[in-house]
Amino acid sequence: MNNTGLRMALRKKVKMSEEKTTMSLHDYYYDLPKELIAQDPLTDRAASRMMLLDKETGEVEHKIFKDVIDYLNPGDCLVINDTKVIPARLLGVKEGTGAAIEVLLLQRKADMKDTWEVLVKPGKKCKIGTRIDFGDGKLKCEVIDIVEEGNRLIRFEYDGIFEEILDELGQMPLPPYITHKLEDKSMYNTVYAAHDGSAAAPTAGLHFTTELLEDIEKKGIKIARVTLHVGLGTFRPVKTENILEHHMHSEFYMVSEEAAKIINDTKAAGGRVIAVGTTSTRTLESVTDENGHVSAKSGWTQIFIYPGYKFKCIDALITNFHLPESTLVMLVSALAGRENVLNAYKIAVEEKYRFFSFGDAMFIH
Repeated sequence: MNNTGLRMALRKKVKMSEEKTTMSLHDYYYDLPKELIAQDPLTDRAASRMMLLDKETGEVEHKIFKDVIDYLNPGDCLVINDTKVIPARLLGVKEGTGAAIEVLLLQRKADMKDTWEVLVKPGKKCKIGTRIDFGDGKLKCEVIDIVEEGNRLIRFEYDGIFEEILDELGQMPLPPYITHKLEDKSMYNTVYAAHDGSAAAPTAGLHFTTELLEDIEKKGIKIARVTLHVGLGTFRPVKTENILEHHMHSEFYMVSEEAAKIINDTKAAGGRVIAVGTTSTRTLESVTDENGHVSAKSGWTQIFIYPGYKFKCIDALITNFHLPESTLVMLVSALAGRENVLNAYKIAVEEKYRFFSFGDAMFIH
């Protein structure tokens, strides 16, 4: 190779390297009028709108969510996240001063009885040793440590059954963009929620009714249940301009032998694996090897999926419309292409779709 050719090859190599090490946060921004942020769930879960997005062509169609059954084929597998959101928001007062304190339960410490990692507001009032009272003494806690990013470890004190007390005193931890009070706690859980542990709902699943799931199974579509306990890290804003520098928080997942077999059998028979939500997607992609084989396991995942990622398991995705510049927009862009996704979001704004947790759905296929 002559000198000119060598210089060109080196420039090409440097350019490829730069493309891999820099990805701009602003590339995932879109304008959203505040009035399109859904504040309340629909009474009929399956009556929400659903945008169909062809991940290859970018073509868009408009449907109602209950029509999803028409786009699922016998032999396909629907993968749902059966985590359950707990009423993790507690409003209490600081013993001694009566100052208002808000506590948000994030994660129960398995090796420490009645101990949780929590977010507290205001944090400056919650030094180690601070005691907080909830429900006129029905539940009390003490701050025993300060951990990552200012979170606290607290130990609860109570008489009776903790879950029953929490259900009585706790509120659902709705995202900050939802300002209306939720009248029915069950509406922030899926109809198939089974395992307590989430601080936020896997919202794509909120569109399903028990009847719709039964009809889907009758049509010959398999349903595999996995669990990922959704933490607030999924929804925290990306603060680095280069998204590759963003650090994902860990979330706990469980994939059973039964679920793994259903998914592997589906793939072996040529069926599609359709993830319900980004949480199911992250779970599956965390337990699938390079040959597309899903393993039964449990553990913690910090997987961050953004354009350039090669999907090992899923073929299609049912999801909601996500916040601008969020890791969730990046994940769906990895599946359908950034241009296709942002164009679909532009159309959704024009067509006045409802956005975010209680909003409408998108089926990327």
